[in-house]
Amino acid sequence: MSILYNSFVHTDKITIFTDGASKGNPGPGGWGAVISIDEEVIELGGMDRKTTNNEMELTALLRALEYLDGYEPKVHVYVDSKYVLNGVTKWLSKWKTNGWETAAKKPVLHKNLWKKLDIVLEKYSPTLEYIPGHAGIHGNERADGIAQRFAEGKEVRLFSGKRDDYPVDLSDLEKKHTGVSAKKKRSHAKAYSYVSCVGGVVRTHSTWGDCEKYVKGAKGARFKKVLSQSEETKLIEEYTRGIA
Repeated sequence: MSILYNSFVHTDKITIFTDGASKGNPGPGGWGAVISIDEEVIELGGMDRKTTNNEMELTALLRALEYLDGYEPKVHVYVDSKYVLNGVTKWLSKWKTNGWETAAKKPVLHKNLWKKLDIVLEKYSPTLEYIPGHAGIHGNERADGIAQRFAEGKEVRLFSGKRDDYPVDLSDLEKKHTGVSAKKKRSHAKAYSYVSCVGGVVRTHSTWGDCEKYVKGAKGARFKKVLSQSEETKLIEEYTRGIA
């Protein structure tokens, strides 16, 4: 570990992909991170026997940033969790001002994790960028794979070494993570389900027709196509437990 750290001292930019997963909310969960530093790539990951998607998403970001302890590079983090993105960029400062309560005067969920994350965020001031999950972005797909395998209790071999030896191609970042083509690919992909939220009630639908009938004309309706069970679980939690 110290040998890798020493090679990072002179770097001026670090790129990180993070993701989390859980099999139930709560349920067994896992987190994963892919860290690219100069010509090195390091994978991190772990699991919890009873957790949620949001908790694992937060843990992935926290552990990745903690790994950089003692260094001051420019850090760019790609996340596919709007809960994490909004928490860092919009909600965190308000929660601190309000004594770790939400605008609805309720205790902030995962407060201890947020407090720890706040410390490393102030230290590194990373740039967070949202990317769609399951859209063919290789670093994100690998972080998700690590998280999923840990959540399933399976063995995970984490990579640490030269980027040239890394089996995952991270160069799609240079193409701005495929831009329009990723969105087009997603729009044509077969749906796992459609998730809707009307009047605070969350439902899943097997077809777009069923979802459309349910949300059409409903005030404030939210709905989205998802491509996998894990994506469905994340969106259900976002709709039911998302806070600001």
